[in-house]
Amino acid sequence: MRIWIDADACPNVIKEIIFRASERTKTPVVVVANKPIKVPLTGLVSTIQVPHGFDMADERILKDLMAKDIVITADIPFADAAIEKGAFVIDPRGDLYSKENIKDRLATRNLMEGLRNAGLISGGPKSFSLKDRQAFANKLDKLLAASK
Repeated sequence: MRIWIDADACPNVIKEIIFRASERTKTPVVVVANKPIKVPLTGLVSTIQVPHGFDMADERILKDLMAKDIVITADIPFADAAIEKGAFVIDPRGDLYSKENIKDRLATRNLMEGLRNAGLISGGPKSFSLKDRQAFANKLDKLLAASK
Protein backbone atom coordinates (compact mmCIF):
# COMPACT_ATOMS: atom_id res chain seq x y z
CA MET A 1 0.00 0.00 0.00
CA ARG A 2 1.13 3.53 -0.84
CA ILE A 3 -0.20 6.98 -0.12
CA TRP A 4 -0.48 9.14 -3.23
CA ILE A 5 -0.67 12.93 -2.81
CA ASP A 6 -2.20 15.06 -5.57
CA ALA A 7 0.14 17.75 -4.31
CA ASP A 8 -0.37 20.88 -6.40
CA ALA A 9 -3.36 22.05 -4.36
CA CYS A 10 -2.74 20.07 -1.16
CA PRO A 11 -2.10 22.34 1.85
CA ASN A 12 1.43 22.06 3.27
CA VAL A 13 0.07 21.27 6.73
CA ILE A 14 -1.70 18.21 5.29
CA LYS A 15 1.47 17.06 3.55
CA GLU A 16 3.31 17.34 6.89
CA ILE A 17 0.63 15.21 8.60
CA ILE A 18 1.03 12.59 5.85
CA PHE A 19 4.83 12.60 6.13
CA ARG A 20 4.67 12.06 9.91
CA ALA A 21 2.11 9.25 9.50
CA SER A 22 4.30 7.67 6.83
CA GLU A 23 7.31 7.63 9.14
CA ARG A 24 5.27 6.30 12.06
CA THR A 25 3.66 3.47 10.05
CA LYS A 26 6.48 2.92 7.52
CA THR A 27 4.05 3.54 4.66
CA PRO A 28 5.52 4.74 1.35
CA VAL A 29 4.30 8.09 0.02
CA VAL A 30 4.40 9.36 -3.56
CA VAL A 31 4.03 13.13 -4.03
CA VAL A 32 2.89 14.08 -7.54
CA ALA A 33 2.97 17.73 -8.64
CA ASN A 34 3.77 19.96 -11.58
CA LYS A 35 6.45 21.80 -9.59
CA PRO A 36 9.21 20.69 -7.21
CA ILE A 37 7.88 19.86 -3.73
CA LYS A 38 10.09 19.73 -0.65
CA VAL A 39 9.80 16.33 1.06
CA PRO A 40 11.58 14.69 3.99
CA LEU A 41 14.53 12.45 3.16
CA THR A 42 13.25 9.40 5.03
CA GLY A 43 13.50 6.96 2.17
CA LEU A 44 9.72 6.50 2.38
CA VAL A 45 8.74 9.60 0.40
CA SER A 46 9.32 9.97 -3.33
CA THR A 47 8.28 12.67 -5.78
CA ILE A 48 7.13 12.67 -9.36
CA GLN A 49 7.11 15.96 -11.24
CA VAL A 50 4.65 16.07 -14.12
CA PRO A 51 4.38 18.66 -16.90
CA HIS A 52 2.07 21.62 -16.36
CA GLY A 53 -1.36 20.92 -17.77
CA PHE A 54 -4.89 19.95 -16.91
CA ASP A 55 -5.10 16.66 -14.94
CA MET A 56 -1.45 15.69 -15.56
CA ALA A 57 -0.90 14.71 -11.90
CA ASP A 58 -4.21 12.82 -11.83
CA GLU A 59 -3.32 10.83 -14.94
CA ARG A 60 0.13 10.01 -13.57
CA ILE A 61 -1.27 8.76 -10.28
CA LEU A 62 -3.95 6.68 -12.00
CA LYS A 63 -1.25 5.02 -14.13
CA ASP A 64 0.38 3.31 -11.11
CA LEU A 65 -2.46 3.36 -8.57
CA MET A 66 -3.30 0.00 -7.05
CA ALA A 67 -6.36 -1.22 -5.15
CA LYS A 68 -6.09 -0.41 -1.43
CA ASP A 69 -3.71 2.53 -2.01
CA ILE A 70 -4.69 5.80 -0.36
CA VAL A 71 -5.13 8.94 -2.45
CA ILE A 72 -5.20 12.45 -1.02
CA THR A 73 -7.05 14.87 -3.30
CA ALA A 74 -9.78 17.50 -3.33
CA ASP A 75 -10.42 16.82 -7.04
CA ILE A 76 -13.78 15.04 -7.09
CA PRO A 77 -13.66 13.72 -10.70
CA PHE A 78 -10.18 12.33 -9.99
CA ALA A 79 -11.43 10.86 -6.69
CA ASP A 80 -14.17 9.08 -8.65
CA ALA A 81 -11.60 7.54 -11.02
CA ALA A 82 -9.38 6.48 -8.11
CA ILE A 83 -12.30 4.81 -6.32
CA GLU A 84 -13.09 2.91 -9.51
CA LYS A 85 -9.56 1.46 -9.28
CA GLY A 86 -10.21 0.33 -5.70
CA ALA A 87 -8.32 3.07 -3.85
CA PHE A 88 -9.32 4.81 -0.64
CA VAL A 89 -9.67 8.56 -1.19
CA ILE A 90 -9.54 11.29 1.45
CA ASP A 91 -9.82 15.00 0.77
CA PRO A 92 -7.61 17.41 2.75
CA ARG A 93 -10.55 18.27 5.03
CA GLY A 94 -10.88 14.65 6.18
CA ASP A 95 -13.85 13.57 4.06
CA LEU A 96 -13.60 9.95 2.92
CA TYR A 97 -14.94 9.49 -0.59
CA SER A 98 -16.47 6.10 -1.31
CA LYS A 99 -18.53 4.24 -3.90
CA GLU A 100 -21.56 5.14 -1.79
CA ASN A 101 -21.03 8.93 -1.81
CA ILE A 102 -18.80 9.90 -4.75
CA LYS A 103 -21.54 10.14 -7.39
CA ASP A 104 -23.55 12.53 -5.17
CA ARG A 105 -20.41 14.59 -4.54
CA LEU A 106 -19.70 14.67 -8.27
CA ALA A 107 -23.24 15.79 -9.08
CA THR A 108 -23.07 18.55 -6.44
CA ARG A 109 -19.67 19.68 -7.74
CA ASN A 110 -20.99 19.83 -11.31
CA LEU A 111 -24.08 21.76 -10.22
CA MET A 112 -22.01 24.30 -8.28
CA GLU A 113 -19.60 24.70 -11.19
CA GLY A 114 -22.53 25.36 -13.51
CA LEU A 115 -23.99 27.94 -11.13
CA ARG A 116 -20.59 29.68 -10.82
CA ASN A 117 -20.11 29.68 -14.60
CA ALA A 118 -23.58 31.19 -15.05
CA GLY A 119 -22.71 33.93 -12.54
CA LEU A 120 -25.47 32.86 -10.17
CA ILE A 121 -23.08 32.25 -7.27
CA SER A 122 -19.51 33.21 -6.50
CA GLY A 123 -16.80 32.11 -4.17
CA GLY A 124 -15.24 28.80 -3.38
CA PRO A 125 -14.76 26.53 -0.40
CA LYS A 126 -14.59 27.85 3.16
CA SER A 127 -11.22 28.61 4.70
CA PHE A 128 -9.11 25.66 5.84
CA SER A 129 -9.38 25.30 9.62
CA LEU A 130 -7.78 23.49 12.56
CA LYS A 131 -10.91 21.30 12.69
CA ASP A 132 -10.31 20.29 9.05
CA ARG A 133 -6.69 19.43 9.86
CA GLN A 134 -7.73 17.29 12.82
CA ALA A 135 -10.45 15.53 10.81
CA PHE A 136 -7.91 14.69 8.11
CA ALA A 137 -5.34 13.34 10.59
CA ASN A 138 -7.97 11.20 12.30
CA LYS A 139 -9.30 9.76 9.03
CA LEU A 140 -5.78 8.99 7.75
CA ASP A 141 -4.83 7.30 11.03
CA LYS A 142 -7.97 5.12 10.89
CA LEU A 143 -7.25 4.04 7.31
CA LEU A 144 -3.62 3.25 8.07
CA ALA A 145 -4.50 1.31 11.22
CA ALA A 146 -7.13 -0.71 9.35
CA SER A 147 -4.66 -1.59 6.61
CA LYS A 148 -1.90 -2.87 8.90
